[in-house]
Amino acid sequence: MSAFINSVSPIKNPSVEQSRKCSGFSWQIPHVQSFSFTKGFSRVFASAHVAISPKDSVFTIPNWRNGKNDGRSKDYRLNDAFLYMEYMVGKGHTADVGNATQLLYDLCKLNKLRKATRVMEMMVSSGTTPDAASYAYLVNHLCKKGNVGHAMQLVERMEEYGYPMNIVTYNSIVRGLCMHGNLNQSLQFVDRLMQKGLMPNAFTYAILLEAAYKEKGVNEAIRLLDDIIDKGGNPNLVSYNVLLTGMCKEGRTDEALAFFRNMPSQGFNPNVVSYNILLRSLCQNGRWDEANELLSEMVGEERAPSVVTYNILIASLAYNGRVDHAFDVLDEMFDGPFRPTAATFNPIISRLCQEKKVDAVVRCLDQMIYRQCNPNDGTYNAISVLCKEGMVKEAFSVFRGLCDKQNSSSYDFFKNVISALCRKGNTYPALQLMYEMTKWGFTPGCYTYSSLIRGLCMEGMQNEAVQILYIMEESGYRPDIDNFNALILGLCKSQRTNMSLEIFEMMIEKNFKPSETTYTILVEGIVHEGEKELAIMVLEELHAKQVISQSTMERLVMQYDLDKLLV
Repeated sequence: MSAFINSVSPIKNPSVEQSRKCSGFSWQIPHVQSFSFTKGFSRVFASAHVAISPKDSVFTIPNWRNGKNDGRSKDYRLNDAFLYMEYMVGKGHTADVGNATQLLYDLCKLNKLRKATRVMEMMVSSGTTPDAASYAYLVNHLCKKGNVGHAMQLVERMEEYGYPMNIVTYNSIVRGLCMHGNLNQSLQFVDRLMQKGLMPNAFTYAILLEAAYKEKGVNEAIRLLDDIIDKGGNPNLVSYNVLLTGMCKEGRTDEALAFFRNMPSQGFNPNVVSYNILLRSLCQNGRWDEANELLSEMVGEERAPSVVTYNILIASLAYNGRVDHAFDVLDEMFDGPFRPTAATFNPIISRLCQEKKVDAVVRCLDQMIYRQCNPNDGTYNAISVLCKEGMVKEAFSVFRGLCDKQNSSSYDFFKNVISALCRKGNTYPALQLMYEMTKWGFTPGCYTYSSLIRGLCMEGMQNEAVQILYIMEESGYRPDIDNFNALILGLCKSQRTNMSLEIFEMMIEKNFKPSETTYTILVEGIVHEGEKELAIMVLEELHAKQVISQSTMERLVMQYDLDKLLV
């Protein structure tokens, strides 16, 4: 640890290239030491209380959404719209609030959160006041991407400048904390808000109940529900469906059936979601007669079968080797009001791959594309089953055929395939396919190697993940800071922080300059090891050495509830 502390040096003016890169929990913007909601929004929101006289009338951003007569991709059009707004605001003009808000939404949808945040900043600085919904929307996306600390900072600043937290923002923060496995911190957060007069709603309870059964089991979730009711809370059907899901996931199907039948006595009539939860469990356990009986009850507006119902039946039939019956249900779906999605086809493709029926797989993919169902990550993982059956060349041939039917370049397609497999725990098939891809001319880049490193760490193959760095060097490809950060993050998530510190030292020896992201990952790794006191000591030391900004320090303290340990 001392080697780690003593190796750091202040990063006062990082280059644009250093600041541009991001990985894991941290996020950086060009031309500033680190992404700082506290400093950035203090300056921006302060200007919101001063009347700004525009030099010209309100301007409208050119339409980036309609690309009918524009050969450029949506990404390019969106980026041009962002640059146009930046140019006009820089000239002192005022952005149209509706137009700019739509741009913010579209950037969020494509996970371009840095630019979305910049749009918000430009709106306020140009004299436009964004509505509270756009703030809530950004907070929600930050939490979904795991940046709950940033979201909490933003909410705090919103309140200071007259934007009180609403229930949507409230629930986004609670969900973000629960995603990190911080149920206790989430409950403390809810208690603090209740003391301030902001009451949870039924969806807050559902989020907490889901976190409870995932972290501590469904019995703990049931106790939490009883506690909520005792304190005057009013959970709704969503909360009961969450408990139903928990029971089924723990294999307690008979208990779930009894709970399901008892729901009307609690004042809640099961809906199609309730039926689908039980239907999936019965089908997965091969209890077809009971599943058919349940299906016969699914009549009426609230209970009528949905796309999800059909997907459950198709997936269960395919999983049990009844592919012909799965195709029959699929045909029935085509004749009805529902449109199949990639999720409908993927289980069939997976089963056909398991049965080594490559021609049938190709025909199924052709039908899927003909029906305008775009292949997704699940499709790629389904095809990778061929690799597990020893048919790597055949799998690559299927992917090549699929690539020819996509609009993206072959490089982007293969890069996305590798990344999709690694995210779902199919890293070995990803490595097998990458070998075939390289023979076809595909050259892995930084992003692909980082995907492999993350995948190997996630599957518990930390030593193999380290070997990727050596493979890169042997192939004449010099690892970069993002590759090291991916490895350090993967090791920390696997609670191998000591090993991550060894990689950090290797990084220094190879003359790589750690970024703020690197230090942040290591501090979070120490927290996840349960060493909060050590984490705060290291954090304070890094802050004193000016390699972690005040904003990042505040975020980590807030996110991991370290304020009581501060000296």
